Amino acid sequence: MATRELKTAARIILVGAPGVGKGTQAERLMKRYPQLSAVSSGDLLRQSVRNKTPLGLEAEAFIRAGNLVPDDMILKLILYELKSKRWVSSAFSVTDAAPAQPSKSPSASFILDGFPRTAAQASRLDSLIPINLVVSLITPVHIILSRIASRWVHAPSGRVYNTDFNAPQHPGKDDLTGEPLTKRADDDEDTWKSRLKKFDETSQPLLEHYQNKGVLWTVKGDSSDEISPKLFQELETRFA
Repeated sequence: MATRELKTAARIILVGAPGVGKGTQAERLMKRYPQLSAVSSGDLLRQSVRNKTPLGLEAEAFIRAGNLVPDDMILKLILYELKSKRWVSSAFSVTDAAPAQPSKSPSASFILDGFPRTAAQASRLDSLIPINLVVSLITPVHIILSRIASRWVHAPSGRVYNTDFNAPQHPGKDDLTGEPLTKRADDDEDTWKSRLKKFDETSQPLLEHYQNKGVLWTVKGDSSDEISPKLFQELETRFA
């Protein structure tokens, strides 16, 4: 894949139903635009807990008690990561009245994953740093359900195959080990219909929030290969 250079900082969130291919699109974007980095709230949280940082110890106490980690704590983790990369001023705090003035350098471009998931979280993120592109990825439900029906995994490694577009070299066998592939326990149609319905209910206020901010862009397609060229064109129009 040919690479392209961004001319200004892109701060991106991808929103899409489970199974729509957010991970695939994020990987392709970072390959095409090497200045883009991934900022995953989940990875930051796990790393902080593993390294026993002050924030990590606080977060671990919530986790051990069976509670969700508070939004403010996730925001602090994100802010710490942005500061460490010098994408925002080291003097900025989550308690400041105005959002940070982020770097406009193309090297300060990122895709934020895992946060926000609700409109309330999006409002809190707005107070931290302005996101300048939110992509709503839409694939028909029947296509997503078909993908899940065709999905097989190698449980020990986590490698994922799909008999429609990423089939193993030998049916039912992992390419590297030759061990048998299995279905995930929750890869049944009823479970997925329930997950997709819940996503629709919770995502609508989030998308409306970013629509009102003027940063929402929607792309539709039956496959990742159909969506990617449209997504590339939009980034080049906005940031390249």
